[in-house]
Amino acid sequence: MSSVIDSSTLTLWNRKLHYYVGLYFLLFIWLFSFTGLLLNHHWNFAEFFPNRKTSSFERSIEPPPPTSEVDQARDLLTQLGLRGEVGAITHPTLTQLNYTATRPGFIYQIQADLTQRTAKVAVIEYNVWGILHDLHTFSGANVADPTLRRDWILTTIWAVSMDALAVGLIFMVCSSYYMWWVLPQKRIFGLAALSLGTIVCGLFVFGLRWLYR
Repeated sequence: MSSVIDSSTLTLWNRKLHYYVGLYFLLFIWLFSFTGLLLNHHWNFAEFFPNRKTSSFERSIEPPPPTSEVDQARDLLTQLGLRGEVGAITHPTLTQLNYTATRPGFIYQIQADLTQRTAKVAVIEYNVWGILHDLHTFSGANVADPTLRRDWILTTIWAVSMDALAVGLIFMVCSSYYMWWVLPQKRIFGLAALSLGTIVCGLFVFGLRWLYR
């Protein structure tokens, strides 16, 4: 009797959590589904790079303390009143610091002359389609340069949200398997769909490597 109660309780809570987790992540899933389509197709209405806006300005700066290049770049970014993730740092000369800072919809290209105490900033601004494109790929992490850690609070919040979405989707998939399994009349068709999905996914993950060596 207890096993029946436990099974029914598990089924009930699994269904409830599946509903509420799905509703919580609904717009996130739509966002990534829609932006995935945008990345996969070149639709004219969603063009953003040809429609970008460019501008520039120059401001006075105070040379940052002689710390790391990343810390100096962040210091200058604060002085310029800009926000974003630092990347692509170069030193053309000992007194020059060039780098980019990015955030969804904006790219800042900064050329700082520490001797002249000036910084030239080129700004590239994208439309809403560019923002959606960036949100699909933007994480603030740079695997090529681990010293470039996330330093913008909104990037951290976005990254945590994406981690939560990934975990939530894993839960929803597992809960879907459970709901399918407790319905014996659905097992044959469910098994066919599961097998087909596994074969197609396996083809891209493993098969292409074996077939086209």
